[in-house]
Amino acid sequence: MKIIDGGVCAAKGFKANGVHCGIRKNRTKKDLALIVSETKANAAAVYTTNLVKGAPLTVTKNHIKDGYAQAIICNSGNANTCNANGIEIAEEMSALCANALSISKDDIVVASTGVIGQTLDITPIKNGIPSLTEGLSDNGSDFAAEAIMTTDTIDKQIAVEFEIDGKVCHIGGIAKGSGMIHPNMATMLVFITTDAKISTDILQKALSSDISNTFNMVSIDGDTSTNDMVTVLANGMAQNNEINQEGEAFDTFMKALNTVTVHLCRMIAGDGEGATKLLECKVDGAKNKDTAKGVAKSVICSSLLKAAMFGADANWGRVLCAIGYSGEDVDVEKIDVSFRSKKGDILVCKNGAGVDFSEEKAKEILLEKEIEILVSLNDGDAFSTAWGCDLTYDYVKINGDYRT
Repeated sequence: MKIIDGGVCAAKGFKANGVHCGIRKNRTKKDLALIVSETKANAAAVYTTNLVKGAPLTVTKNHIKDGYAQAIICNSGNANTCNANGIEIAEEMSALCANALSISKDDIVVASTGVIGQTLDITPIKNGIPSLTEGLSDNGSDFAAEAIMTTDTIDKQIAVEFEIDGKVCHIGGIAKGSGMIHPNMATMLVFITTDAKISTDILQKALSSDISNTFNMVSIDGDTSTNDMVTVLANGMAQNNEINQEGEAFDTFMKALNTVTVHLCRMIAGDGEGATKLLECKVDGAKNKDTAKGVAKSVICSSLLKAAMFGADANWGRVLCAIGYSGEDVDVEKIDVSFRSKKGDILVCKNGAGVDFSEEKAKEILLEKEIEILVSLNDGDAFSTAWGCDLTYDYVKINGDYRT
């Protein structure tokens, strides 16, 4: 397995594009993205658990209930959420796209991101679809990744190449996510394509299984968004034997999928609104997987710890505090905590109590852009990882006037 270029266009038979259609006032920012498969693909998706859901999620659920889709259209700059005519707008987006592509509107995944509760005018989308479809290219992943960004500062994409049954397969993905992100599927927009041949049921099983250890373990600010989802299209053009049950081929596919999703998780966490650092909490020695996940989530979500990491302050007591209110059954007197970066690692807590350490060395470690918070519960062999970022002054600046 190897990482390759191409994003969502790395898989055979997929093209993409992104354009500025006029939803955003800034004409230099793209705001409409499209991903298309040459053939109808098997489809799977997971959706936000927020009770307030964007209309596109409802429409997408209905469209792919038969297990198939052929295209994904997404606008940014204005989320189609809490609008009286939201369903109508989402369906019209699908119909306009389907007409331009000469496919069924029921084979369209539709998504939307941006300001919540602001009326979305279909006119710029209608006017932008001709150039969007005409510009489809097997090199268009960059444009699509750019067009789904909101407060993101970088586009997020990845692709991998692997083999199943002697056939070369590919999985690629693009994502957006910078704020309003918290472990509670889904927490961002992620679009994944693959040319591997895999049944719809097994594809859904693979996605649902993976996100519990990846996207559900990312937190930026504790807010679960209303209009986000992760979607996978598999068109089978790699011509491997169909993966329709668990086994060696399924395991290989899962490894490739996980490589893509973990990469995107790290990119999303590192690009959190106002963030200067990627935080990765690794928990081991837990009595079971749920305990490990609960502890990792609690630590990565702690606003006090996030602020300490911004200041490069080795305030390990905030780690213990977060573990203590996690609700998990742990023995506090067995917990060890260390901080690690490319500058080295340092033990700051042993058996639930502080140890002598160099504050200067700790600060040097915590001044790096990527910080690992290592927690050993010493109570079993289960482990888990969660991703987040530091909490900075700029987070408040960004969200203080996000709408106005």
